[in-house]
Amino acid sequence: MKPRIQLLAIDIDGTLLNSRWELPAANLDAVVAAEQRGVEIVLVTGRRFTFAQPIANQLPVDWTLISSGGAVVKSKQGETLAQILLPRRMAREVLAAMGEFRNSALLLFDHEEKGQIVAESFHPSHESVQGYLERNQRYLIRVERLEDSLNDEDPIQILFAGTFSDMREAGDLLESLDCHGGFAIARTEYPDRDFTLIDVLHPECDKGAALAEWARRRGIAAENVMAIGDNWNDVAMLEFAGVPVLMGNSAEELQQRGWHVTATHDDDGVAQAIKKFILPE
Repeated sequence: MKPRIQLLAIDIDGTLLNSRWELPAANLDAVVAAEQRGVEIVLVTGRRFTFAQPIANQLPVDWTLISSGGAVVKSKQGETLAQILLPRRMAREVLAAMGEFRNSALLLFDHEEKGQIVAESFHPSHESVQGYLERNQRYLIRVERLEDSLNDEDPIQILFAGTFSDMREAGDLLESLDCHGGFAIARTEYPDRDFTLIDVLHPECDKGAALAEWARRRGIAAENVMAIGDNWNDVAMLEFAGVPVLMGNSAEELQQRGWHVTATHDDDGVAQAIKKFILPE
C-alpha cells in the first residue's frame, strides 16, 4: 500500500523547470491537483528566495520556499520562517584559503534588494556565470574586498561558480582545509553546460535538514513526504523523504541509488511522478 503523501518537496532547476527554464503546463496542473488533494507544497532550491520567487509565483497554490540550499525558509508572503547563516568568521577563513578560486567567489546575503549578491573583481568568462550576474544586476554590488561586506553581518553562503573541472579542484581544496568541519559544501553540476556551482554554507545546513525540520514543525512524518530532485544538492532531501523521486535527467551515478526515477524535465517528469504517487487513477 502506498503511503499517503502529505507534503510534496520539489527542486526547481532541472526538476520543476524544463531545459529552457520554463514551467511546463503539465507540471503546474499536477502541482495544483496535488494541493487540491490536501498535499502541502514546498519548493526546495539552491536559488536565493528573490531569484526563486518569480517561479514559485507561477504556481497558484499556497507554497513554502526553502531557498539557498536550506539556509532560508520563507512563506509565500515573504515572511522568514527559518534561517541558518554562515558565520562571518568562517566566511573570512574560507576566502583567505581559496587562492586563485577566490576570483570565482560571490557572497550572498538575505537582503530585500541591493546587496543580496556581493562581488569583488569578478570577471566571469563562463557564459552561465555571466548570465546569472546580468539577470541579478539589481541585487548586485561590487566591493574592493569581499571581507569588507562581512564587518556587520553573516552571509547566507559563499558561492563559487565556474567550469566543471575548475570547480572540481575548488571542491577538493575546500575539503582539504583545516576548517572544513566549520562549513558544509553543496555541489550542483550541469555537465552538458560545463557549469558547476559550489555553495559553502553553515555546517548544519542542507536541503534535507531544512526539509526535515519543516516537516517536524508541520507534524508530518518522513514516510508521508515525497521529494523530487535531479542533482547532488538534492541528495539529503531525497534521503529524508519516504518517497524519493529522481528526474530522468539526473546523473547516472545518482540513478544507481535505488530511488524511483521519473521522466526528464523536458518530458514532464514532475507531473508523471505526482500522478503516480499522489493522484491515483
